Parts: sequence; structure tokens; C-alpha cells
Amino acid sequence: MKTTHILSDGLQLPLIGFGTSGFRGAKAVQSISSALSAGYRLIDTAYNYENEGTVGAAIRQSSVPRDQILVSSKLPGRYHRYDLAINAIQESLYRTGLEYFDLYLIHWPNPQRNEYVEAWQALIDAKKFGLVREIGVSNFLPEHLDRLQADTGEFPAVNQVELHPTFSQVDQLDYDKRHGILTEAWSPLGGHGHNLLTLAPVLQLAEKYHKSPAQVILRWEVQLGVLPLPLSQNPTRQAENLDVFDFTLTANEVEAIVALDCSGGRVTDQDPKTHEEL
Repeated sequence: MKTTHILSDGLQLPLIGFGTSGFRGAKAVQSISSALSAGYRLIDTAYNYENEGTVGAAIRQSSVPRDQILVSSKLPGRYHRYDLAINAIQESLYRTGLEYFDLYLIHWPNPQRNEYVEAWQALIDAKKFGLVREIGVSNFLPEHLDRLQADTGEFPAVNQVELHPTFSQVDQLDYDKRHGILTEAWSPLGGHGHNLLTLAPVLQLAEKYHKSPAQVILRWEVQLGVLPLPLSQNPTRQAENLDVFDFTLTANEVEAIVALDCSGGRVTDQDPKTHEEL
């Protein structure tokens, strides 16, 4: 089994990353530093998480060298216009205290505003300027991705979307794979009242493999070719979420979890067709 995801320009991402939504302040600095000590090497943040400074502080406190850490952030909808986008990326770098981002994404397409192609052109140029190493998007549907390619000639390297057992995104994942786009998963273990860790098939597999339900779900996502971004401020759970490489689900077991997909399975009501996040 592969040990990294290799993007189109050769940048290698780990099979599991670390999410930071909601992490702020001194406690969060310690939690992110703990995650780095546990072995995480991809740290995912966003302008709208309002914690880029926290991420930067954690990196400076960590004993892990900067060149061994991959940092990803995201452009908010209010800065989709070209000049605003370039300024926002620079501002994010000032907040983190970093000289570059390893990965930078458009956070949401915001199709009603119809500026995401202009934002994508800004990211293409930000890569040329050396502000970012690789670029991608988040929450983009096939129709949005088709337009990016048609208007700029370039697909994103990454598409970060909501993905978990009750919202397994089969069609989106297939589209991304066919176009050489790596799918990342936010909320890979669910949340917001959706307790995916108690689903019967997940519990049965956890018992079979002597693993936690969270480990079963993360292993399922890894085997789908998805890069999950679990988040936890608990050092024990941080380590547990990385410990999923000593067992393998069968093809039938993978499909059994995919079959948990259901109407209303999202953990939020944020549909990229209509959702606007500024």
C-alpha cells in the first residue's frame, strides 16, 4: 500500500492529516504541537477558522522542522476577487509567520457570487509567485471543477469535501479520481449530533479488528483513497487516529460502510450548490 499521496507536481501529502477548525488560543497551540509530536505532518487551517496565528505558533514551538510540516489554508469567499485574494494569501502568511503555504484552497465556490474562477486564477498566480507550493479547492462540485478547467485550463490538485459513512460522496470521489484530483475529507468522523461511531456495521468491524470505531472509519477512508482530516485536542485520540495501518478492511467491508450513505446524511446543511460562506 502506498505511504503518501503524490500530487501532480510531485508534492507528497501523508495519508492522514490534522484538522484545526475551532482550535484557538494557548490550549490549541499545545494541542497542535502534540499532534506534530504524535506524527501528523499535514496541518489544515483556514482564514475563516481565525486560528492561522495559533497554527504558526504551534509550528514554532514544535521540535519538528518546518520543512517536514505541510501547512494548508483556505481563501474566504469575501476575497474571491483577484487583488483581494492575493492580499488575503499574503495576510494569512503574515498571521502564521510562514514564508509559504504548502497547500492553499478556495474554501467554498459561492456560486451565486460567481467569482470563484477569478479566485482560482489568483491561486494559480500565487503558486507562480512562490506564496504557495500547490493549490486546490474545498467543497467544489463537478460543475464547478469543470468550469475551472474550461476557463483556466487547470484542475485543482485537491478537493476537500465533507465525507464520512453517512455521506460517502461516491460520485464526487469518482469524478475527482478520474481527473487526478485528491479528495480530502473534512468531518471524517461526523459530528454535530451525528454519532457515526455507534453505527452497527462500524461497531462490528471495530470488534473484529480490535480497533476503535473511529479507527475503522479512518481506515475505510484511507482505503477509498481519501485523505481524512480528523481533529482532536486529546493526545491519546490523536495517536489513535493515526494508528490505522496495521489492519485492512475487505472489499465487502468497505462497501458495507459505503452503504451507510443516506439522505440527510450530511453533518451540516451546507450544500455547495447554494451555501455562501464569506
